[in-house]
Amino acid sequence: MAVTLPDATGAAGEELFAPSPAAGARTPPAAVRRSSIIARLRRRAVFLETFTWLYLIWSIIPIGIAVLFSFNSGKAQATWQGFSWRWYVTDPTQSVLHNAELHQAFVQTLVLAGLTTLITVPIGVAFAIGIDRWRTRTASALNFVMIFSFVVPELLLAIALFFVVTDLLHFLPLGTTAEVAGLVVWNLSWPAIVVRSRLVTIGRVYEEAAADLGASRLKALWRVLMPMLMPAIFASAVLVFAGVIDDFVIVEQLSSTAATQPVSVAIYSNVHGGLAGPALNALATLMLVISLVVAAIGYVGYRLMTRGERKNTAEALTTIAGM
Repeated sequence: MAVTLPDATGAAGEELFAPSPAAGARTPPAAVRRSSIIARLRRRAVFLETFTWLYLIWSIIPIGIAVLFSFNSGKAQATWQGFSWRWYVTDPTQSVLHNAELHQAFVQTLVLAGLTTLITVPIGVAFAIGIDRWRTRTASALNFVMIFSFVVPELLLAIALFFVVTDLLHFLPLGTTAEVAGLVVWNLSWPAIVVRSRLVTIGRVYEEAAADLGASRLKALWRVLMPMLMPAIFASAVLVFAGVIDDFVIVEQLSSTAATQPVSVAIYSNVHGGLAGPALNALATLMLVISLVVAAIGYVGYRLMTRGERKNTAEALTTIAGM
């Protein structure tokens, strides 16, 4: 029953408590639909979270096992025999440090990654600036080149490069030279896309302001635009370096001898020939550590370069990841 209070004139005031709904009243249909949608979304969130964790476990556990047995003191791949640095440095013949084939593969990988990065990044930066400043139909068509490595299968490109090198470009021998050339073609998209996105964000306001202050086009490019592009250039260099480290298809087609085989090809050749062992685990672990260190350096460097621009940590992560 509702309770009323008299106001100043003695008349009945407003009701303080509304009457309770009848016992058989139904919930409005809109509320039912909202609760049903929320329940479905929660079920989907639980499913997606579970699937994500299963994927991470499925991906990480084999890597963890391979890393663990790289420190095994014995040759067994399934029985732990104690912790040791044997397969890294202490074994006089089979460790990564002393095995000539594994040591050469390690050095070759770093050489390919370094040379490819030094060549690809300047070309990609120049390509991105040219596409951004060149307003013609040809420039629009060349935008396709920026996503070349994302739409062309790597195996197809590797086979095409092999025939080009062996049948047309006889002055380009198989080996390190051909591998670097192929990797440059394959990884050119990374600096082009990353730097182009940075150019779109910056716009031409700063260059125009520099021109109004008397700077020439070249000076505006070098003194104004290039410093603002440094975060994108740095991120693209990290992406190229990390991508070359684990590349297999192109370098497998363009390598000539065992001396020009990087880590990925050396591991495949040994495992395919039945020579798998903890030393290969150690070699793969070293490459994994280098990739993680490069990614960490890229993340920290990008954060430091964009301290006044970045909105959140996710932006740095997505840029370093190439997304």
